[in-house]
Amino acid sequence: MIPKRTLLLSILCAASLSACAQAPDAGDEGRDPAAAPAVEAIETTPGTPEDRARKAIESINPQIRIDSIAAAPLAGFREVIVNGQALYVSDDGKYLLQGSLFDVEAKKDVSQAGVAAVRRKLLAAVPDSERIVFAPANPKYTVTVFTDVECGYCRKLHQDIAEYNKRGIAIEYLAFPRMGLDTPDYREMVSVWCAPDRRKALTDAKDGKRVPTRSCENPVARHYELGQRVGLTGTPMIITEGGVQMPGYLPPDALLSALQQVDASSGAGAGG
Repeated sequence: MIPKRTLLLSILCAASLSACAQAPDAGDEGRDPAAAPAVEAIETTPGTPEDRARKAIESINPQIRIDSIAAAPLAGFREVIVNGQALYVSDDGKYLLQGSLFDVEAKKDVSQAGVAAVRRKLLAAVPDSERIVFAPANPKYTVTVFTDVECGYCRKLHQDIAEYNKRGIAIEYLAFPRMGLDTPDYREMVSVWCAPDRRKALTDAKDGKRVPTRSCENPVARHYELGQRVGLTGTPMIITEGGVQMPGYLPPDALLSALQQVDASSGAGAGG
């Protein structure tokens, strides 16, 4: 596991990996030169609550990445999704609230719907060719798992990969070298993603076996940036097709039960 960052630190670091983690130099072996895309600007109409919310957030960090601005479940506020977390800015741009927004009558956390929608959009942009997939023939559920080759719970999850598959759960791995970029952990994950048989290389790495050093154009740094953007605080991070984050590592039966509960509460079908 990796330590959970405070929300304020997440906000201040959201715009650039270089502010919070040591990024590899442009010439580093195995580094994808397109790994750090430019910050996408959110367009807002001047004078609107959305525009005032954007300006309020950007006053904290002018280069911050905002993924979504929309009406909040709380009257008089806009919901702003930053770094996989929901913030609430008053329509006049003066006040900012952080933390969960709980609907007492409905008895649910209403701050997660917007976050889940952003996660769905971001993960949908990751091509199948970048994922390392372990899946049954006809999966009932598919989850995205940000994984590291060294963390204990990541290894524990992978040891039971056949059991997840037996329960109809497909595991689609993305890379998250928890020690950061330009580290031995990062370079080993590059070697895994550059291997001719990624599934075997990932299994070997998680079993502590040596993986031959390789370099190629690879998505590891992009996945690392994406993990931060969707709010990763520890590995493995398990996300449903609907963008719902599971509460850390779950054994096969527990994950199946959690996915079924998500179905029951959302009514959106398997994996949603």
